[in-house]
Amino acid sequence: MNLILKKILLEFRSHIEKVSWLFVVAAVFAHLLLTWLVLVLAGETKLTSLHHYFYYYIVTTSTVGYGDLSPSTDIGKWFVAVIQIPFGLALFGVLLGKTGQTITDTIKRSMTGENSFNHYIGHIIIFGWHEKRTSKIIEHILADNKRIARRILLAVTDEIQHPFASNPHVDFVKLTSYTDLEQLQRVAISYADKVIVDGKDDDQTFTTSLRISKLVKTDCHISAYFNDDSKIEMLRDHCANVECSSSKSAEMLVRAMQDPGSSRVHEELLSTLYGDTQFSLVVPDDVDTLIFSSIFHAFKDNHNAIVLGVARSRIGDELELNPPLDYSVKAGDVLHYIASERLLANEVQWQALVK
Repeated sequence: MNLILKKILLEFRSHIEKVSWLFVVAAVFAHLLLTWLVLVLAGETKLTSLHHYFYYYIVTTSTVGYGDLSPSTDIGKWFVAVIQIPFGLALFGVLLGKTGQTITDTIKRSMTGENSFNHYIGHIIIFGWHEKRTSKIIEHILADNKRIARRILLAVTDEIQHPFASNPHVDFVKLTSYTDLEQLQRVAISYADKVIVDGKDDDQTFTTSLRISKLVKTDCHISAYFNDDSKIEMLRDHCANVECSSSKSAEMLVRAMQDPGSSRVHEELLSTLYGDTQFSLVVPDDVDTLIFSSIFHAFKDNHNAIVLGVARSRIGDELELNPPLDYSVKAGDVLHYIASERLLANEVQWQALVK
C-alpha cells in the first residue's frame, strides 16, 4: 500500500513539474471568475459582493467552511458541491505543490551554485575557494563596520556546495570557467565594485586577472593573490587596475627576528577584527592642494588616526611612506592611515586644511 501511495505521489509530482506557473495562475483565476459569474447568475448577492467574495471563495474552496457564508439557492448549492469545491481543491493542490517545488528548487540552486546573479550591481566578487583563507577573507570584509554594504559573491569551480549558506551576506555561484565570457556574465562582472582573485594556483590567478581586467568598469578595483612573485611583474605590465600581493612570510620572519613584536604589529594593521587597522581614503576631487603636515595633524587631533603615506593611485603608484611635512597632497591622491575604524571622506573638514 505504501509503495502504491509513493508511486502515486511521485507521478503527481512529475506532472506538477511539467506545469508552468502561468498555467497554474491562469487556471486559478479562471476558476475564481467562473465561480463568481455563476453565483451572480444564481442570485447569490451576499456571496458575490466585493467585501465578501474573496473571503468566501478561499474558505469554501479550501473546505475550511466556517459556515458564516454559504449559497442559499439550489443552483448555487449544486454548483458549489459539483464544480467549485472539487475543481478548486485540485487547483489548490497543484498550487501548493508548485509552490513547494519552487521553494525546494530555489534552495537547491542556491546550495549548488546554479543561480545567476547577472542582475547584481556594486557587489564584491571572490574568485577561488580555499577552506580556511576564504573564510578569513569574508570574516575580515564583514568586520569593517563602516564599509559600504556590498553583497559578497563567492565564485568557484570546485565541486562543493554553498560553504556560507548560513551567512545572509554571502551568495554562491559555481562556474565552469573563470575566463569564459558567458560564465562571467552570470556574476555580473561588468557591474562589480571590488574583485578578489585567489585561484587554486598562480596560473589560474594570472589568467583570471588578465581576463577580467578588461571586463570590469573603470573604477572597479581588482586584488590578486600569488604564492610567489614570478607572475606579478608581468601582470602589472598588462593590467593597471590589478593590485597584486604575495606571501611575505620570509620578510615577516626577518622583521620578527630583528625587531621582536613586528609580527604582532603587522597582524593588527591587517586585521579589522581587533586593534587599529590600516585603511585608505581618496582625497575628494573638489579639494585644493594640501600639505602633508596639515593632514597629519588634523587626522591625529580630530580622528585619532595616523597618516602613514600618500599614493597617486588606488593600487599604490608613487607611494610615499612617511613623506616630508611639506609634501603636496592633491585631489585624487590616496591617503593610507591607521585608526580604530574606517574614516569616511565626508567626515573630514577638508576646507579647513587648505593652505
